[in-house]
Amino acid sequence: MNIEKDKYIILELIPSHSKSEFGEIIQLQALKLEGLKLISRFDYRLDENKIDNKDLKDIVSYDKESFKYVSSSKKILNEFKKFSDGLPLLIIDNDYTKDYLKTLTNSKESIFKYLNLDMSDDVFSKIISKYKLEPSNHFVDLLYEALIKESNNNSL
Repeated sequence: MNIEKDKYIILELIPSHSKSEFGEIIQLQALKLEGLKLISRFDYRLDENKIDNKDLKDIVSYDKESFKYVSSSKKILNEFKKFSDGLPLLIIDNDYTKDYLKTLTNSKESIFKYLNLDMSDDVFSKIISKYKLEPSNHFVDLLYEALIKESNNNSL
């Protein structure tokens, strides 16, 4: 895929459990891009009263007005399927992301391939350091900024 020309989506999700059969998607954020130009965003969260774990509830307690709230992972995935319109997905290639997105037929590949990084527990710290970014709770925005900076670095 040519990230400077093609249409695609980058995304990040936060689950309540590492296995989709035991948990819910608590938050899914995605950016639809054409090349490096932002076309639209997808910012969905599970209704707060559906999240039993206090620590997880605290993790997704920022920028509440920026999200659309729904009652289930199924609703989030149905809305995301419409939003994604079959476009390729650049994902954080951890096991839980792959598991929660397994019902989507979109092609999926690691976003880290385009950032010359490997998936690790501290990958966002590495991204912030490598690209000199300001920390953010919106990981999908950090990924987008990193793609732009990587593209700028490669075109020199």
